[in-house]
Amino acid sequence: MKIAIVGGGPSGLYLGLLLKRGAPDWQVEVVEQNAADATFGFGVVLADSGLQQLREADEASYDALCAATKQHEHQVIVQAETAIDIRLPVKGGAIPRLTLLQILEQQAEAAGVRVHYRERLESLADLARLGLDDADVVVGADGINSVVRRAFEGGFGTTSSTLGNHFAWYGTPKVFDASALVFRKYGGGHFVAHYYAYSDTMSTFVAECDDATWQRLDLGRLNDGQRQALMEKIFAPELQGAPLLDGGARVVWRQFPVIRNAHWTHGRHVLVGDALASAHFSIGSGTRIAMNDSIALARALLDCSGDALAGLAAYEQGHKPSKQKLIRASERSYLWYEDMARWMDDYSAEQFVYQFMTRTGRVDDQRLRREYPELMARLGRVGSPA
Repeated sequence: MKIAIVGGGPSGLYLGLLLKRGAPDWQVEVVEQNAADATFGFGVVLADSGLQQLREADEASYDALCAATKQHEHQVIVQAETAIDIRLPVKGGAIPRLTLLQILEQQAEAAGVRVHYRERLESLADLARLGLDDADVVVGADGINSVVRRAFEGGFGTTSSTLGNHFAWYGTPKVFDASALVFRKYGGGHFVAHYYAYSDTMSTFVAECDDATWQRLDLGRLNDGQRQALMEKIFAPELQGAPLLDGGARVVWRQFPVIRNAHWTHGRHVLVGDALASAHFSIGSGTRIAMNDSIALARALLDCSGDALAGLAAYEQGHKPSKQKLIRASERSYLWYEDMARWMDDYSAEQFVYQFMTRTGRVDDQRLRREYPELMARLGRVGSPA
């Protein structure tokens, strides 16, 4: 079988690796518009029980990723200048995004996957110059702005909308001891910083505010440097003099695009990762969710006895129920953040953390007691808010 994978991010490289490991005689090629050493977003999270699926799919890459991951044992949530420490019940942490890509690239190429870098596709017709226009399967692993999805939006049943909150990704040389969420009022506005260390020298730092804050403080009028300086001022207690960094590229404050597709396949074309359904960063598992799509697609194709279309149908039918659960959790999470001003204004620190921990509907009181006994003991002293 001949497989063309558009997009050389984690989901595209991982899919190529799994396919080649399972079917060494297949022709599997990845097309990536950026250079091999290009990366964005500093570090990414690989932290929850779902990591076990990566181990079961390919132990060699799992072990390499774990070895390069900076482990997090606890998280801190700060609300109303009160810090509440949360012991994490599962293994996980964060990894430099470039390191993640390099590990997957090295293992994919060692397995026989060919990766074409610096090959920007303006349309799927451009696959012809790489000899991939006759591929049995064309995979859209090319993110929110997917060329593959854009070519067949009607067939995929694509819908899109934009959230209200504004956010930007920074890095910082401040190496934090724990991952944290700091909710802070400033100048009549509501802000939150999401940060975590991903190496011994760097941390990711995501700044966010609701749309009412953006408008009230006229943040759109500020230039990049002024917005960065404002974030450094608001979160000075955490940064302790360390600067925010842009990683050599312009930091863009933006609003999150919600991409959904009623159908996952259109003929020989199929979507994975953010091209299929954008997972909001507040869920903390976007990369792993995208890689799980790759696991499901690889298994379906490897089990299809050479019938590519049957494999694509099996991928959607088999993986959709579990994927939808994660997407619903992501939606509940971002809707909670969209209303964060109300939670910050009306709830005590303990009530706020209870709301945060149960926001997706996947964690109830029973699970809190089982997995977070110390936290639940503290929350129990004030009672669970209505």
